Amino acid sequence: MIYLLILLLLLGCMVLIDARWKLFVFVRPVAGLLVLLLGTAFFLLWDVAAIEAGIFLHRDSPLMTGIMIAPQLPLEEAFFLLFLCYQTMILLTGAQRFLQISRRRGRPNGRGEL
Repeated sequence: MIYLLILLLLLGCMVLIDARWKLFVFVRPVAGLLVLLLGTAFFLLWDVAAIEAGIFLHRDSPLMTGIMIAPQLPLEEAFFLLFLCYQTMILLTGAQRFLQISRRRGRPNGRGEL
């Protein structure tokens, strides 16, 4: 249960960062949520394929809920993948914004001349 709570806390932190700087979901909510849903679904399917190939194997842990959403696929994995997708998009959009601001500051007359 502790692992799930930590993942939910981290997701909450991503939401706060996104809300504060309007980087991803808070810019275009429908598109952002769709990207998160599709990204998470893609990686869940990837995990299922890896489980079927014998690459991934779940081990019981006292830190986890024990709830399985598929054979060898714990509930926490879905939240981890959601967090991973959200974090990636926050980092990407944050880096893009940082580079845009840096470029603007590097052009005093706005025409790209240094």
